[in-house]
Amino acid sequence: MLKTISAREAASYINDGDVLAFSGFTASGAPKVVTEALAERARAEHESGKPFKIGIFTGASTSEHLDGVLSLADAIDFRTPYQSNANMRSSINAQKIQYFDMHLSHLAQELRYGFYKKIDVAVIEAADVSENGEILLTAGVGIIPTAAMIAKKIIIELNRFTPETVRGLHDIYIPLDPPNRREIPVYKPSDRCGDAVLKVDPDKIIGIVETNLPDGLSPFTPADEITETIGANVADFLASQLRENKIPSSFLPIQSGVGNIANAVLGSLGANRYIPPFEMYTEVIQDSVIGLMRTGNIKFASGCSLSLSDDMMTEVYADFNSFRDKFVLRPQEISNNPEIARRLGLITINTALEADIFGNINSTHVLGTKMMNGIGGSGDFARNAYISIFTCPSVAKGGKISAIVPMVSHLDHSEHSVKVLITEQGIADLRGKSPVQRAQTIIENCVHPDYKQLLWDYLKLGGKQHTPHTLSACFDMHREFMNSGDMRKTDFSRL
Repeated sequence: MLKTISAREAASYINDGDVLAFSGFTASGAPKVVTEALAERARAEHESGKPFKIGIFTGASTSEHLDGVLSLADAIDFRTPYQSNANMRSSINAQKIQYFDMHLSHLAQELRYGFYKKIDVAVIEAADVSENGEILLTAGVGIIPTAAMIAKKIIIELNRFTPETVRGLHDIYIPLDPPNRREIPVYKPSDRCGDAVLKVDPDKIIGIVETNLPDGLSPFTPADEITETIGANVADFLASQLRENKIPSSFLPIQSGVGNIANAVLGSLGANRYIPPFEMYTEVIQDSVIGLMRTGNIKFASGCSLSLSDDMMTEVYADFNSFRDKFVLRPQEISNNPEIARRLGLITINTALEADIFGNINSTHVLGTKMMNGIGGSGDFARNAYISIFTCPSVAKGGKISAIVPMVSHLDHSEHSVKVLITEQGIADLRGKSPVQRAQTIIENCVHPDYKQLLWDYLKLGGKQHTPHTLSACFDMHREFMNSGDMRKTDFSRL
């Protein structure tokens, strides 16, 4: 019989050097109280002069309840595959935590392949759990189906905030591993191929910790003029592709990243009268998706998590029968699966931290050295998209940084995976263009006026080469920012 235990007792089963896997994807579905108790234990062990650190596998970013408290308690040895917590980021960039970044679709299968350390304990947030080991997950799935299968022990956080009426929201499917893998039978976003619950060996369950807590997500800040313009540019571009019969008249499923730009893009797609109601096959379902479902602009959304603000989540749970046939949540190796992305013909829209004039994208590193969050799922989707779009504001820090530079300071997505670049300045369609043509198109259409002449000057330095880089100057804009704090002071005329 499954037993109820306290969070402190649950934490007592975890030892220094253990490797843990956590449910969820973003803060949605991530444990909340066992991790707080674990941070308390780590602090107590450190105060008594004993070591206490764990390794962490998650679906994606988590929350202050997990990444925040554990990083502050100096309780993390290594972490993968994605994070967005400020304290975690500081520890990673100070090399206090060994962080390895990776494509989100790869982690679960590589855990099964045995590439990494074995998982000692999986901590799973659940809306319900049965004596025979059937677990009804909450608002996020992530890697937990695989992690629960291979973990030695399991701890359940039974969170009463999520009603049991969400049964049927999830589609839990683990593909076979090579050489026995077959196609994943998803041919449209609403197809289901797995089970409504996660099934585990009940003998592995240490105990159940009861909670009643929301995920703690706040709404994104409203769109400003720049993000609204980026969103409008994306919608206008896709409407033009419809008019030119480059996209089927019925449209194609959308994958959209996370954040203010993604919300602005979805809002613009819904407001554009030339774009028909569409479906989504994506990672994260945000507040903007709910609004567009209510107006009929989004017909269905497949994702890995319902990453809704607490108020919106409460509304959705209260009216879940109205949304029951509009959502499905899957493990991330299915939501981000390249095979399915290619089959469905996804239009993918992701955010760049930095782009260069030849179409390469940096999604992760500030000035090439400081980790921001991680690559996430952008690579899973972009490489396999029908059309891959990357967006970013043209400048940052009040114009002192150009988001478009001669050469990216860190490469996450090469020019081969980037079909369209869009800023608030305009649209650069890079398909079928040589490196020089890509550079001309990006400078003319996407670069802020303060930096256009500077980048034209750089391009001329390269002379007659296939990719006209000047290696002695390609990072001059970055160096100028590090020296003076303003990329606009860069001078290519000295060369």
